[in-house]
Amino acid sequence: MCAAHGVDETRWDRSGGESLALDMMPNAEPAAAAEDDDRLARELAAGAVDCLPAGALAAKLRLARAQARPLRVKLGIDPTAPDIHLGHAVVLAKLREFQDAGHVVVLIVGDYTARVGDPSGRSTLRPMLSEQEIDANAATFQEQALKILDGDPDRLEVRRNGEWLDMRLAELLKLVGTTTVAQLLERDDFAKRMAGGTPISMLELLYPLLQAYDSVAIRADIELGGTDQKFNLLLGRDIQRAYGQPEQAILTMPILVGVDGQQKMSKSLGNQIGVTDPPQEMYGKTMSIPDQALATYRQLLLVRRAGAGETATDRSSASAAQGLSPRDAKRALARALVAWLHSQADAQAAERHFDQVFVQRGVPDEVEQARFGCDEGMVHLPGVIAREFGLSRSDARRLIDQGGVTLGERQLRAGEHDVPCEQADGQVLKVGRRRFRRLRAG
Repeated sequence: MCAAHGVDETRWDRSGGESLALDMMPNAEPAAAAEDDDRLARELAAGAVDCLPAGALAAKLRLARAQARPLRVKLGIDPTAPDIHLGHAVVLAKLREFQDAGHVVVLIVGDYTARVGDPSGRSTLRPMLSEQEIDANAATFQEQALKILDGDPDRLEVRRNGEWLDMRLAELLKLVGTTTVAQLLERDDFAKRMAGGTPISMLELLYPLLQAYDSVAIRADIELGGTDQKFNLLLGRDIQRAYGQPEQAILTMPILVGVDGQQKMSKSLGNQIGVTDPPQEMYGKTMSIPDQALATYRQLLLVRRAGAGETATDRSSASAAQGLSPRDAKRALARALVAWLHSQADAQAAERHFDQVFVQRGVPDEVEQARFGCDEGMVHLPGVIAREFGLSRSDARRLIDQGGVTLGERQLRAGEHDVPCEQADGQVLKVGRRRFRRLRAG
């Protein structure tokens, strides 16, 4: 349920104080005429943490109806990693609801802001990515987002903020002049770093302004983001006002914890479930979620709308899981996620695979083959593991040394990195709990 209680609903004046309350959107229409818009606003706000200012979303919907145009609903994501995970999917699924209601999503791939690095929630300066890394990540991100978003050009714009942020110095100075340093230092992460004596770079101070200017460039009506983006989203309203534009409404969505049940889902922490993970991998990772995180996953990922009706992984699925044991509830969640991001047939096959490998402790019926070469009659298994599963050789050696790799029926010993080719040929190599390859010489 979207709630604004307990949040700071102030905005900054131009002197850096906090004197002006978030202004209410006007509502001159009779209550009866606005009933449908109010109902849709409640549905679109369901599951959000903040809907600010109060009444703004319904007012935006009424304005769109009066002007006979779709709303422009913004999400900006920096391509600092190549893959989208279920943490991103929480916001993307909400954007899909806006699309299904007839509005336009403007997905901003922050190829320019990624060079700066979002300081939200950070205690140190983010490392800068190369231009090649950013471009590669941006292309992958856009492709993966379409697993959730409707790719119809009438419902989706994909923009890169390098289009407008590569600005002249005079334009940058105008943008910087809209905001005071005092305002920027009110951010929790900046305030904590100041108190702790940790340096804050000028680049990081610029980041919120650059992200806020994205809303000006695309004339956003609404902006979505995680709760950690609330400062940036509110600042977007200020910057729009400074440029003479109507101010956007904002919705913040909850942050999904990773499969560790502790920290925010993040590829850098290794606790993510990727939206393009293979069905078996997605199912298996879901089964590793701690029991206490199940309700959150169901609420944020299963309770979704598709137009006027419910999806196959809808409220009824979430409700049915309430009476199940944690193990069966995880199985229901895993099936639903795989069916959503792959297919129902993939979900059934992934569950059969899980039962065979983890319940019955067997080897899957179908195992992909991996060819290896022999060097003086030996095969170097860390090299095979690194190539086949995208790990580094050091990580592969560590897995072997920790007892996480088996060859055939035998667990490899610590330091057993090279084995005779004739012993490896035809055997199933099992890495961790869910990765298999049948080795073939040649």
